[in-house]
Amino acid sequence: MNSDLSATEKEKLLAIARESIVSHLRKRQIPDYTIEEENLSARRGCFVTIKCEGKLRGCLGQFTSDKPLYQQVREMAIAAATRDPRFYPMGDEDAESFALEISVLSPLKKIETIEEIEVGKHGLYIEKNFYRGVLLPQVAVEYCWDRDTFLSQTCLKAGLDSDDWKEEADIFIFSAEVFGDS
Repeated sequence: MNSDLSATEKEKLLAIARESIVSHLRKRQIPDYTIEEENLSARRGCFVTIKCEGKLRGCLGQFTSDKPLYQQVREMAIAAATRDPRFYPMGDEDAESFALEISVLSPLKKIETIEEIEVGKHGLYIEKNFYRGVLLPQVAVEYCWDRDTFLSQTCLKAGLDSDDWKEEADIFIFSAEVFGDS
């Protein structure tokens, strides 16, 4: 499997995400697709981010998948629109105006030292006890965070104290191929 998606493949995934959200919101139906491209049929994790007027409106995903990427994108797009616990579910009135961003993920890699983290290249996944938090690579860039701030913010997202990454936390990195329609 090639790790880089072509422009056509990215457009196809964005179309699948958008059509799936709109169809689900308007008709309560989930479109079915038949995709032949090897890259779009690979088993890869992804996150789908929805923004309305530049503000986050939903973002959900999974690190791994037992489904082809195009099916995972379809499911995560609908989940981001309707099941992100931070937001009320999108309704028919929201189907007209939203922007999409898709992050196709590399596998998680547990790190031994924080020096392995490259801000702007890596996303973070932190586990400690029963707490888990994830931030995509583009979040640190968007907010101009350094490595320590990125680690602290990931801990806060997990419900931990901001410095809990310093002791007995498992820290994983991943990269993402990020693309959007806006």
